[in-house]
Amino acid sequence: MITRPGISQQDKGGRPGPAVSVVIPVHDEEANLDPLYDRLEQVLEELGRPYEVIFVDDGSRDGSLGRLRRLQEKHDAVRVIQLNRNYGQHAAIFAGLDHARGEVIVTLDADLQNPPEDIPRLLDKISEGHDVVGGWRQSRQDPLVRRALSWGVNKLASKVVGVEMRDYGCMLRAYRREVVETLRGCSEISSFIPALANTFAGTPTEVPVGHERRTEGRSKYNAFRLLRLNFDLMTGFSLLPIQIVSLAGIGIALLGVGFGGFLLLRRLLVGPESEGLFTLFAILFFFVGIQILALGLIGEYIGRIFMEVRRRPRYVVQRVYESNAEGGIPNAEHPMGTRMRNDEMGCDRRGGSPARAWREG
Repeated sequence: MITRPGISQQDKGGRPGPAVSVVIPVHDEEANLDPLYDRLEQVLEELGRPYEVIFVDDGSRDGSLGRLRRLQEKHDAVRVIQLNRNYGQHAAIFAGLDHARGEVIVTLDADLQNPPEDIPRLLDKISEGHDVVGGWRQSRQDPLVRRALSWGVNKLASKVVGVEMRDYGCMLRAYRREVVETLRGCSEISSFIPALANTFAGTPTEVPVGHERRTEGRSKYNAFRLLRLNFDLMTGFSLLPIQIVSLAGIGIALLGVGFGGFLLLRRLLVGPESEGLFTLFAILFFFVGIQILALGLIGEYIGRIFMEVRRRPRYVVQRVYESNAEGGIPNAEHPMGTRMRNDEMGCDRRGGSPARAWREG
């Protein structure tokens, strides 16, 4: 018999806290939310352990927030974090991680492409002693171009992180509390959570999971966003790209000196000639392309420095909708202020991180 993650923390009322927290970022997924929760609730109930489901509304413009509020009114296990605007998938997940209280935190997309029924497989691996478990989409139901770009992202992420995995893009993942607390302590704004978690994981692994075709809504990731993700990975986790460019610059400079010496010697021996002019132009354009690439990489690093020194928050929480067990209010709405990037930088208007307050209780 395989045991599920245990319970070691308590809420403010002295009751055992949830064993599992499921964090789901939501952006314009109104049609998927009801069937998603129906399937997810059945899976979590079969675990036989306390759980919570945290939906993070990432500035949806359809009726997603209203649908989430109705789910929260019906189910005490549901909590809804409303961000004041769209901050992106990973910022929304960080908002969920900051509010999660479980010993194990599972992240899941709201598009129903990753079946919730695969969550127990991740929890089984956590029970075996792994601290990070990723899903590996064996039979992806995505267009060929997107699969090709994702393959490049996965290869790049494996190289820069130093942890070989087949699928860094699958958001069906499970993390132990210790890893999540380390993630929450990281202050960088642009963070690719699966790669960042693997840099701190002691025993990461992955398991095959299903992948279904999207039936409602449209994907928020296009080719341009995947290319941007590649740049984020290159500049966010390693100095290797700029070091390679520096080495390439040295090599090109040496080639230029050698080529200049060759042309001088040829002029002395053969005399002036105009042949090869277009070859020189081709070589020049190649060198100019290398220089532009180098400037782009330098700009990426400088841009990251600029974003970090401003010390702006990852996200701003507008409201939290959750059951208030202490006051007996079934559906409390908590206005929230800015949630900074970690506990040292600030907190919400209620005074402190929800996870910290829950631990102290």
